Amino acid sequence: MELTTRTPRPRWSRLALALALRAFRDPPLAAALLRVAWRFRRRQWFRRAPFLPIPDRAYLRWRMLTAYGDPDIVPPPDDVARYARWAVRQ
Repeated sequence: MELTTRTPRPRWSRLALALALRAFRDPPLAAALLRVAWRFRRRQWFRRAPFLPIPDRAYLRWRMLTAYGDPDIVPPPDDVARYARWAVRQ
């Protein structure tokens, strides 16, 4: 039996921290990230615990699959920042 080692993937919390640090240094980016986060929120988020406007896990997996070809990937902070700036201009 062969054991395979998988390289650990970055987690969503690490992405959130990286984006928070960037947003702290760049207020226009902070505004763009907040607007994009609000667009991605789960519908009826206020009716289900944890009562936070966070995206639905299935939706995020679908977005990552269509964007990167892997539903379990965590996007790089540069991609998220670039997308947020682009989405706010639209």
